[in-house]
Amino acid sequence: MAENSKKTKAEKAAGFEIAEAAPKGEKTYEKGHKQAAYIARLQKRYEEEVVPALVKEFGYTNPMEVPHLVKIVLNMRVGKATADSKAIEEAVNDLTIISGQKPLVTKAKKSIANFHLREGQEIGCKVTLRRARMYDFFDKLVNICLPRVRDFHGVSASSFDGRGNYSLGVKEQLIFPEIDYDRVASRTQGMDITVVTTAKTDKEALALLRALGMPFAK
Repeated sequence: MAENSKKTKAEKAAGFEIAEAAPKGEKTYEKGHKQAAYIARLQKRYEEEVVPALVKEFGYTNPMEVPHLVKIVLNMRVGKATADSKAIEEAVNDLTIISGQKPLVTKAKKSIANFHLREGQEIGCKVTLRRARMYDFFDKLVNICLPRVRDFHGVSASSFDGRGNYSLGVKEQLIFPEIDYDRVASRTQGMDITVVTTAKTDKEALALLRALGMPFAK
């Protein structure tokens, strides 16, 4: 254990330290010789409440059959990038703040003259969240961000792809509390959010996301 490891007051009081060998992107705490990986609040709820509920609803014979989240992909398509090279840099910065992870810049696969688009030109950015970061983002999205949308009445329950995956569009990055309104008010940017699950049917995926708190419209 490195001597310069930083600990919060709560961790010091509990006798916990951040382990040096923590998995990338996740916290690991150790007390004495025992280590315990950080478990997101929503992940714990999934294991303790959602799994039993879905087993009862669909009659799964094995808990491993219960569908779960695999990853969440955030994608920003920056239309202004063809005229303003700084637009991509600003989008990457926003997506980094929102997701807590460095995004990958996406490039055009072919040239389209009508859109002044050249092959290889940077046109957006995306990030893929897994494990604890995925659960933390989903938790924030359904409990804090979506309720901040003006005149929000729930998300559509018909945006599944037939294979248990769900997509929704966000018009403005301002619904995320990490974004400073004064800094981005003149350049609002939307994004697509895709939730990938192991569900075999859309019905199972709908039940999973609803149990995790996704506010579907009635």
